[in-house]
Amino acid sequence: MSFEYKGRVVRGIDIHTHVPRPGGLKADPRAEQKERYFRHTRQSMTVEQMVDLYRRLEMVAIVFDVDMETVTDDPFVGNDYLAEIQRRYPDVLIAWASVDPHKGRKAVRELERAVKELGLRGLKLHPNCQAFYPNDTAYYPLWEKAQELEIPVLFHSGHTGIGAGMEGGTGIRLKYSQPIPYLDDVAADFPELKIIAAHPSWPWQEEALSVALHKANVYLDLSGWSPKYFSPSLIQYANTLLRDKVLFGSDFPVIDPERWLADFAAAGFRDEVRPRIMVENARRLLGV
Repeated sequence: MSFEYKGRVVRGIDIHTHVPRPGGLKADPRAEQKERYFRHTRQSMTVEQMVDLYRRLEMVAIVFDVDMETVTDDPFVGNDYLAEIQRRYPDVLIAWASVDPHKGRKAVRELERAVKELGLRGLKLHPNCQAFYPNDTAYYPLWEKAQELEIPVLFHSGHTGIGAGMEGGTGIRLKYSQPIPYLDDVAADFPELKIIAAHPSWPWQEEALSVALHKANVYLDLSGWSPKYFSPSLIQYANTLLRDKVLFGSDFPVIDPERWLADFAAAGFRDEVRPRIMVENARRLLGV
C-alpha cells in the first residue's frame, strides 16, 4: 500500500517521532540516560539526516517536542521551530505543537496560535513528564480548544523510558499515564476529540485496548517498543476488532525505525492488516 504525498511515493506514516534539537545531544540533558535505556538510538542525527532517512524509507514523519518547562528543567524547542522545519521539509515532516498544560489560558492561546498561525497539525502531550492528569477539569479548556480546532491529541500512555533506571526516576511519576480512568474520561467528555494513546501501554495494555474498543474517538500507536515484544492481546486486537484504529509509530530517535520495521515484518500481524497499520489508518485519521 502506498500513496503520493507532495510529489513523493509514501509507504508509511510514522505517527510518533521527536524532532532533533538544535545543538544536538548537548541540547538534551537526558541524552546519556536515553542511550543507556534504549540501547540502540539515532539521537545524534540532525534534522537534515532525519529527513534523508525518512525519504529513503519512503515515509512521512509526524514530528514534535514536549513543553514541560513548568515542572522540569528540560528545554522545549518551541512551536515556531517546529513550524520552520515543516516549512523546510513539507514532503517529509508534519509538525505538531506541544503546550504546557500548567500554563492555563496561556497554553490555550498558544495552541490556537500554533495551529492557526503556524500551521501545526496536532498536539503532543506527555502526562508523566508534564505531571498532570488528563481528566483534571482544570485542563478541559485545552481539550475544548483542540476539539474546536479539529486536531488530534496524542497522549503518552503507560511506562516511560524517560528517567528509567535513575534514582527516583528523576521525579517522574508513572501514575499520570494510566488509560483508565484518565484518557477514558477525556474521550467520554470530548467525543469529537481525536485521541491517540501512544505506545503499548504496559503495564496497562488491556486498559488501552478496552478504551480504544469502547470509544470511537480513541486510537493506539505502536511506538516505543519493538514489535517483537508486543503482547499477544495487542496483536490479536490489532488483527481483528481494532484493525482500523492501530497506527505505526517508531519513537524516533530512541527507537530506530528500520529496526522497528524489521521486527514488524516478523511479528504476527495479518498481511491484510499491515497496510492499515502502516498507512491507511493514519491517512484516514489525519486527513492526509
